[in-house]
Amino acid sequence: MPDLFPLSRRSLALGLSLSPFILSSARAQTLGFADYPFTLGVCAGDPAIDGFVIWTRLAPRPLEPQYGMPMKPVAVEWEVAEDEGFRKPVAKGTEIARPELGHSVHAEVAGLKPGRPYWYRFHCAGQKSLTGRAATLPALGATVERVRFAAVGCQHYEAGWYTAFRHAAQEDLDFFFHYGDFIYEYSPGFELDNRHQPVEPVRRYLGAEPFSLDAYRLRYAQTALDTDLQAARAAHPWFCTYDDHEVQNNWAGDWDQNGTPPELFITRRRMALQAWYEHMPVRRASLGRDGMVDFHQRADYGDLLRLHLPNTRLYRSDQPCGDNYQLACAAQISPSAQMINPEQESWLNAGFAQSHQRWQGLAQQVMMCPLDRREANDTRTAPVYNMDSWAGYQRQRERLFAMFGRSRNVVVVTGDEHQNFANDLMLDNRVVASEFVSTSITSGGDGHDTRPGNERWMADNPFLKWTNDRRGYVVSEITAASWIGHYRTVDAVSQRDMPIRTAASWAVEAGKPGLVRA
Repeated sequence: MPDLFPLSRRSLALGLSLSPFILSSARAQTLGFADYPFTLGVCAGDPAIDGFVIWTRLAPRPLEPQYGMPMKPVAVEWEVAEDEGFRKPVAKGTEIARPELGHSVHAEVAGLKPGRPYWYRFHCAGQKSLTGRAATLPALGATVERVRFAAVGCQHYEAGWYTAFRHAAQEDLDFFFHYGDFIYEYSPGFELDNRHQPVEPVRRYLGAEPFSLDAYRLRYAQTALDTDLQAARAAHPWFCTYDDHEVQNNWAGDWDQNGTPPELFITRRRMALQAWYEHMPVRRASLGRDGMVDFHQRADYGDLLRLHLPNTRLYRSDQPCGDNYQLACAAQISPSAQMINPEQESWLNAGFAQSHQRWQGLAQQVMMCPLDRREANDTRTAPVYNMDSWAGYQRQRERLFAMFGRSRNVVVVTGDEHQNFANDLMLDNRVVASEFVSTSITSGGDGHDTRPGNERWMADNPFLKWTNDRRGYVVSEITAASWIGHYRTVDAVSQRDMPIRTAASWAVEAGKPGLVRA
């Protein structure tokens, strides 16, 4: 049977106090809910120079209809301190958790000191949440010697245990970048291996494929109950983005994969992205007045790193040449094909041109490298591309590569592929950037050190330097001298508590385009 309430069973392993779970529920009952309200944990995100967002969601019975809450607004208090014991409080306030937003809380904390850690927690109905750790960005122009972050995502709940998140929580990091696929919308029991063959799920989702807001909330709640994930969410601040499975596999703009009329798909998309907003530590500005949930942002880490985070789903034109792996076709080079909208493209151009940082980072959702996907026995004479990646949007990709070429020290960090890749990005036979593609947390199952048939990919794609098919994440370690990607992997996700190892490390040296072994 799947572990539907791992928090109560595994709290001690997390090293968290159990006291909030055994406090009197008398006050909670007077508010109309009887159980501990902070079952889904806490998280901080969207750090700024003087603050960040802190998140929680009240859900005493997260897997039940109405999740154990009265359908009325509830006041939630929060506090921030300079120390984990809260002996040096620096900010506090009250937010209203509203039923229209699933009783989620997004407190935007401001007025803090730049470039330092803080600790936070919530109070409601006489009970305390777990304690989370956040951090502010360095002051503008500050000298920063090192930035270290992990790229995580593609965490299909049914595909395996979130052991990699437990290890990531224990890393020395400045932040997490979540590249998307926090949930999967598949019907329960629908899990594919890396050869796209069905496999027995390690654990199962509750409920059918989600089409309603309540059904999406159930997916997030079941996912967020995992204590390995809760450990990572509480350990460091997050930059959160969404990709396709938060709504439906390979959706693009107003189009889904099944040919649903756009006006109907947009209704589903609106509910799905509201559920994403309800469960992420993002600012209220990302929830538009028309129900649109959008993001694109940048973060400056002093004089060392400018990080750009675009949205490659919401404004994407429909995939050319058909979906998934397809032969090259004329639609790939259409000037109208776009992965990001013109406003984001202009925003990126301005952000790169105006930056004075040593490194430019582009943290985004799908692979930029135009990888020829033909495998060992493929007799086709033309390249085969993943049209749900930048390979399907050639003209816009070339414009971005030209922008990279006008800049210096550019690194792209990507997810989606359920496999590790180290790529150089080429324009006119010149390396203009490098790309670290982070594997999945669980999606695709245990995998292999090297995916079968990988030899053809290595032979046909000279800009592909290395690949690996285990689950885990990539840690980027950035200094003035280099940007190193450490590929951290576990040997299995079908078993709990597997050890973590570094499968490889690749580096870009400042002023020297191209990947080298670290």
